[in-house]
Amino acid sequence: MARIYPLFSSSKGNSTFIGTEKGGILIDCGVSFKRLSEALDVNNIPLSAVQAVFITHEHSDHIAGLAMLTKKTGLPVYGQKRTLQRLSDTGKIAPISPVIDMTGKSIACADCEVSCFNTPHDTIQSCGYRIHTSDDKHCAVCTDLGHVTPEVDMALTGCRLVLIEANYDDNMLRTGPYPLYLKERILSPNGHLSNDDCAVQVGRLIERGTTHFILGHLSQDNNRPHIADSTVQNSLPQYTRCKDYLLGVAPVETQGGAVIF
Repeated sequence: MARIYPLFSSSKGNSTFIGTEKGGILIDCGVSFKRLSEALDVNNIPLSAVQAVFITHEHSDHIAGLAMLTKKTGLPVYGQKRTLQRLSDTGKIAPISPVIDMTGKSIACADCEVSCFNTPHDTIQSCGYRIHTSDDKHCAVCTDLGHVTPEVDMALTGCRLVLIEANYDDNMLRTGPYPLYLKERILSPNGHLSNDDCAVQVGRLIERGTTHFILGHLSQDNNRPHIADSTVQNSLPQYTRCKDYLLGVAPVETQGGAVIF
């Protein structure tokens, strides 16, 4: 039975495990090896169950622990060509780990089929991942995008579960203490997805049959879980929560628990 474990989710560290205690994949490793190992242990997932790491992009909140993880385990690292090249060139991937460019491909790994899709973000290259599990379920992890492109929309359509970015509350960001250049970066088409924009996409996906949603990558400075949650729910008056759809917010750091989909 398919499970997703949002181990870490915020602007300061991101990592998601998809699978079971017998095997699965890790998407991003944005915390230290020690913290990642502890989070897996809390969820009764042995480190040996992680069969590969899939990287979305090279920002530190997604790769901070990658060098040590690959040094300790030699796990294969999948991602897009330019991202992997940058990480290899800067010593973020240990030489013992295979590096596999999966641009335009579907990869079989841990009884899943994984494909990537481009996301618009201010980095050398950025992507989300769509996973087809062994029990014929589809899910996606989609964060770090300034807007929803047709490619993103197509990749998310048909998924049973989507972990989608709800990074900031527009009012909190605009009136908050961040310097203007940083506000403009976050608000840009290559920045991050707001609660309002997330809500619009959730509505589109419900219309097409997606039933499970996890809001992720919330800014700890410009958002709050209850604000993101209520923004999305209040945008869906035509649907009944827990009947037509399930909605949750990924924790900053897991205390244990998975979403079954």
